Amino acid sequence: MAEVEDVNKPLFAGLSDVSIAEDIPVEGEIAVPLSSRSADDEISTLDEPVKDTILRDLKAVGQKFVHVLYPKKSSALLRDWDLWGPLLLCVTLALMLQGGSADSKDDGGPQFAEVFVIVWFGSIIITLNSKLLGGTISFFQSLCVLGYCILPLTVAMLVCRLVLLGSNGIVSFVIRLVVVTASFGWSTFASTAFLADSQPPNRKALVVYPVFLFYFVIGWMILTFSPSH
Repeated sequence: MAEVEDVNKPLFAGLSDVSIAEDIPVEGEIAVPLSSRSADDEISTLDEPVKDTILRDLKAVGQKFVHVLYPKKSSALLRDWDLWGPLLLCVTLALMLQGGSADSKDDGGPQFAEVFVIVWFGSIIITLNSKLLGGTISFFQSLCVLGYCILPLTVAMLVCRLVLLGSNGIVSFVIRLVVVTASFGWSTFASTAFLADSQPPNRKALVVYPVFLFYFVIGWMILTFSPSH
């Protein structure tokens, strides 16, 4: 009879008497946070058409160009940073600097490389200098600001090339000097306007000085450019 009772006894009957003491900590969280619902309700960009994605990115790049042309203390350029605009400006500036008289034998190759080295390596050096001085801006945010603020100098390069189509005399040089100087000042002012709040108050001059040299070198390359004939 004892064997029959053991057979009829449930296999896990003893587990009902097992309890966890209150002083034993239980790790983990099984509750679902309320914020996860709102995240699921958001529209996923994975199902978005490619056309809409491209148009949205182009609109964002255009808005950053507007911020550079009308510089003010705004976090919009820093909050939604990207490197598409700086890459586009760097390629455009490098292409317009091709064909100079200094490198006519190599069809403008060295100048294309010079622009990329100066823009990207210079931006990295300025960013590292800002971080070492205690700046709160991130690495890619600084690259974004410095790259987008090349826009006035890129416009100056376009104007200079149009002026050089007419003549290459003293009047042409004066016009190019005025245009490049104004663009250089605009680029420096725009970049410092965006980077000012992220730097320690007593070290802003140490951050602005490399930025000044960075845009001065690019401006000098534009001013001294002369097309080969």
